[in-house]
Order: sequence, then structure tokens, then C-alpha cells
Amino acid sequence: MSQDPFHWTTDAARLREEAGLVRALRPRAFDATVLDLASNDYLGLTRRPEITEAAAGAARRWGAGATGSRLVTGSTELHAELERELAEFCGFEAALVFASGYAANLAALTALSSHGSLIVSDAANHASIIDGCRLSRAETAVVPHADPEAVRKTLEAHPGRRALFVTDSVFSVDGDAAPLAEFARVCGGHGAALIADDAHGLGVLGEGGRGALHAAGLAGATGVVATLTLSKSLGSQGGAVLGPAPVIDHLVNAARTFIFDTGLAPAAVGAALAGLRLLRREPDLADRARTVARTLYERLTSAGLGVVRPDAAVVSVTAPSPDSAVRWAADCRAAGLAVGCFRPPSVPDGISRIRLTARADLTGRQIDRAVATILATAPAA
Repeated sequence: MSQDPFHWTTDAARLREEAGLVRALRPRAFDATVLDLASNDYLGLTRRPEITEAAAGAARRWGAGATGSRLVTGSTELHAELERELAEFCGFEAALVFASGYAANLAALTALSSHGSLIVSDAANHASIIDGCRLSRAETAVVPHADPEAVRKTLEAHPGRRALFVTDSVFSVDGDAAPLAEFARVCGGHGAALIADDAHGLGVLGEGGRGALHAAGLAGATGVVATLTLSKSLGSQGGAVLGPAPVIDHLVNAARTFIFDTGLAPAAVGAALAGLRLLRREPDLADRARTVARTLYERLTSAGLGVVRPDAAVVSVTAPSPDSAVRWAADCRAAGLAVGCFRPPSVPDGISRIRLTARADLTGRQIDRAVATILATAPAA
């Protein structure tokens, strides 16, 4: 009998276990007693009745699935409505909705670059950006985190080439914001495009939650494209690319994750549209999310923990080691508090953390409970 061609996976599993890097699926049961500071539900919308009813209504009208790719049967009137309102809200000329934020980043990077062009990428960018760079066939130059001068030097070293710089607007691990205005000046001075993933900025930064690019005065600017997700502040699922109308038209014709992927399900579209409209009606949600983040930062810092100052709604608390981060998150969960856990290789700087989501709907009592639980379970330095 021939050897199992996947025998190598057993060795790979053993090496992961020895390194303490095993990942496992843990299905989430409904439990109203657990306080959630682990998700990306920044505005607390995912269970709001307005959102869930909109999702149900869209499914009843349009069906459970999109039934095909966007260019065949997967574009409904609801998709077009969401795209129009997203673009208008965020200050861009046009928008295009994808099945996920990951697919949106792959689309922007692969369709707006090519073999022979240059992508300059921040060292702390999300995995979807990294994969988009790899798939683009462009030359990719990785520069130090949040360093406009490094971007300038890299662009100057490649004169005359079609180039773009890509960055997260708010970084998902530490929650720090990119210096977008400075990056835009550098890109503009060298004829390069700027692509910013605003997944963690939409709904939290900018006037009424219009995003980090809007806050930086870059929404709708020449040479600027935004990608974002509908699965965080808007309480739904999916992604989008926003930019000049010719760029969006190019993506419709050239982005493989748009052309060949099934469209976003109507229920998710309806929920995202309802979330966007709710944010319009309640613009103070963005301010509240940032206030909660600052409160968590100040209270945990004053208690002696190492906390990165948050620029949006992500609050990152450093842990002494990967194992201690895992135990810390598990101990919090056992005490009824869900927090995120980041450790190598997910964090390239090698620093393990627990990550907290500063949700806009958290009450003062819930914040007290979260802080008390984190301090009671904190590992020794």
C-alpha cells in the first residue's frame, strides 16, 4: 500500500504542539452571561433588533444566498443601495461590495498592480494585505511600521515605476493609527497611489464614524482608495472597496475575487445597510467607542499593566509570554469575560498580548467587571 501523501501533516502538528502554537476551533455557544470583549463588534450592533430584522427581511425578500457571482445573478438592488450609501457616507465617489474584507483587499492589490509595478507595504499590515501583495505579482517592498520617511526613500529608489503604498488605517493588534496624512503627502509627491484598509476605522474614527481617511481629510482625494469590512462596526459581514469611479469600474472588470466569487448574501447586505443607517442616526456611537477604549487604557495602565495607548477601539495589553497570554485569556473566559489572544507567529514583533474590544454599548458596570477580571487573572511579570 502506498504511503499516505499527507503523512507530513502529523509531523507539522507535532512541531506546532512543541512550539505551543496549536490553534483549535472552539464553537461559540449562546451564553448571555459572558461579557464579550473579544469580537470586533465595536458599536454593539450585531444583536440590535434593527440589524437582525433587516437581515431577516432581506433573506425573506431576496433568498438565503446571492445565487451567483455579482456579474451574473449575485447583484441585487440591495447591493447597489449599500454601495451608494457607503460611498456617500465615507466621502468617496463609488464603492464595490465583496463577500469579505479579505476578498476586498485581495481585489484592490491584485487589480491595481501588476508584474513590473511596485507595492510598498507597512511591516504591520494584516494578513489579507500580505496575501494580496504576494498574489499581485508586483515587486513588494516591506517598510518599517508607520514610517513615512521609509516609504519616501523606497519610492525614490524606484523612480518611474507604477507604485502604490498600502497600509492599515488602524492596526488590528495594537490599535495604533497610521499617519495617513503624512503617507498621502509622500505618495502624492512621488506619483504613487495610497490604499488604506479602514476595517478598524470605519464606525470609530472620523466625523460620525466616517472612518480614518475621512478624519485625515483624504476621503475622495485623487490617488486614494479605501478598503473596509462590514463585519466590525456595521455588525454584519462582507467587505468593500471605495474610490474613484474609474477605479471601481476597473475592479468590476479585473478583480478576480469579485468576478469569480459568489456575491455577498442578501441577509448580510441588509444587515450592513441597516447598520450604516443606524450609525447615521446615532453618530455618538463612534465617540462612545473611543471613550470606552480610553477608559480601559487609563484604568489598566494605572493598575500597572502594559497597555498600548489606543487610537480607536482596540485595546492591547501585553503579556509576559505566549503561554501566559493563552492562560490569561482562558482564565478571563472562565470568569465570564471573553478577550482576544495574540501570540507569535500572528504578531511579527514576538510580543504576546490579550486584546480587548472597546464596544460602544458597554455600560459602566460592565467596564468595572472587565477591569476587575483582567486584573484578578493577570499573570506575574
